[in-house]
Order: sequence, then structure tokens, then C-alpha cells
Amino acid sequence: MEFKNDVAALDALREKFEALKNEIKKVIYGQDEVIDQVLVSLFSRGHVLLIGVPGLAKTLLVTTIAKTLGLKYNRIQFTPDLMPSDIIGTEILDNERNFKFIKGPLFANIILADEINRTPPKTQSALLEAMQERSVTAAGEHFDLDKPFFVLATQNPIEQEGTYPLPEAQLDRFMFSVWLDYPKLEDELTIVRNTTSTYTNEPKTVISGDEIKFFQDLIRKVPVNDNVLQYAVTLAAKTRPGNGHSAEVSNQYLKWGAGPRASQYLVLGAKTNAALHGKYSPDIEDVKAVAPSILRHRIIKNYKAEAENKSIDDIIDQLL
Repeated sequence: MEFKNDVAALDALREKFEALKNEIKKVIYGQDEVIDQVLVSLFSRGHVLLIGVPGLAKTLLVTTIAKTLGLKYNRIQFTPDLMPSDIIGTEILDNERNFKFIKGPLFANIILADEINRTPPKTQSALLEAMQERSVTAAGEHFDLDKPFFVLATQNPIEQEGTYPLPEAQLDRFMFSVWLDYPKLEDELTIVRNTTSTYTNEPKTVISGDEIKFFQDLIRKVPVNDNVLQYAVTLAAKTRPGNGHSAEVSNQYLKWGAGPRASQYLVLGAKTNAALHGKYSPDIEDVKAVAPSILRHRIIKNYKAEAENKSIDDIIDQLL
């Protein structure tokens, strides 16, 4: 891709972002904020955890995004009996009696990890290496995954029987944790009207894998002011109880705070958020825009917060 300078390239990114949103909205109604966050994460090279009750179109959202991105897409339905080899791949004996590695569904650009908390830790951890290193070790060999590589995992918050909660180390690998809520009444009317008739609207492919990689690199080049950097790092430090920088609300209600990965994602997310909304450098508002989804799964409440029924989002609001 050729642009005369980075400013022109950022303008092109903004146009692509609008086009992507318009295509996705043909199929997904009333989840504009969620669509924004998934796209911010994609261009930041992050992964997303989508949390919501069944029937809120989590899977449809991911399949629609995959269609607009023109990337190889695989869905893995996580179940209690799923083994690591089921997602990474397995060795088989071929006709010449040589071992041959057959790649599993993890070898794609977009992975939908459906109901990720339904599978035991050893299978969850097989996904961990892929998310962090963008590579897989199988049959004693090292395989690099295609780039861009983007994991969208879904989790159902209500039915906790027979599930394996994701360990903190794995949650930390997700850039965003996004809550999906029930649609507004007027959106639900549109959804029901369109999905119970012959109406169809296929999203078009708007952007290629190479363009995505180009824009991901471009976002790393976006300059960030020292005051914004300071704000992001201080915000993460404020969540850590008893460390000298912690906020009063953290000392009172939190057991653990967010690690350095949160600070990195706050800055990256702010850069991406600024670029997608037509700014050439992020400000503090951009950090605030991405902060709830970045901090939500990285801070752990203490007993007092549970007793007083304080939600994580209430605590984050006070921090901001």
C-alpha cells in the first residue's frame, strides 16, 4: 500500500473503519459500541473476550466481521471433552508410513473460540501460546501462525455449572473484555422484523489481510504525548492496592490490580481509538474510552466489595 505520508494513511484507515462498520451494521443492529471495540482491538493486534447471555448474536457478530475482513475464519466450539490436539492439529501416518502433521482449526486468521470456559485448562492453555506468541508447538515442531491472527472468545456468564473459569494469566492475554447487553426495544423490533422475513443483507468484503497488517503497523507509529502516556500508566498503577500510587477505592475494594500489560494496552488502544476517529494523536479521552474494557477483567475485587455489592464497573468509574 502506497500513501504519500502517514497522515494520508491514517485518513485511509478512518475511511476503511467507517466502511467496515457500515457493512457489519447491515447484519448486526444496535451493538455499535461492541463493533467499535472489536475493531479497535483488531487494529491494535489484540484479542477480545465477548461476555453475554445466549442469543445476543455473539457468534453472528464474529462471523459477520470475518466476512467483511476477507480473512480465513474458523470456529471452534469448546466442549468438556475437547483435547489440545483437536485445536492445534495431530500427527498421522500417511501411505508411505511417514508421520505427517495435519493442521487443526487454530491455523486461520480469525478464530472464534465459542464458550471458551466450557473446556478444561489443558485445552484452554493450548490456545494461550497461540494468542501470545502467534505460534504453535506440536509434534516437537514450531509452526508460525498466519498474520493477522485474531482470537474472539465468547463466554456465557449465567450458567456456571460444569465450566472452567479462565485463569487470570489467560484473561490477561485478552486486550478487551466486552459485555454484550440485551438490545434496546427499537433495535429488537428491527432484528425480529428482519430475521423473521425473507430479508437478507450480505456484508461485502472491505479490507484484505495485507491492508490490516499495514494499518496495524501504522498504528504503532502514531505519536503519543507524554501527558497521555503518564495518564495511562498512572491509571493502571492506581488499581494496585497498597503500592503508594493506588487510589482510595482500590485500597478499599480490590484484592489485585492490573499488571503492566494493561498500561501497554491502554496506550495502544488509545492510539487506535484516536486513529479510527480521525485524530492523529491520542488524548486522555481516548484512554478513558478504552479503559473499562481493558481493566474489567484485570482487577479482582476483595471480600468487602462483594459484601457491599460493588460491581467492577462501579470501581472503574470511580478510578476514571
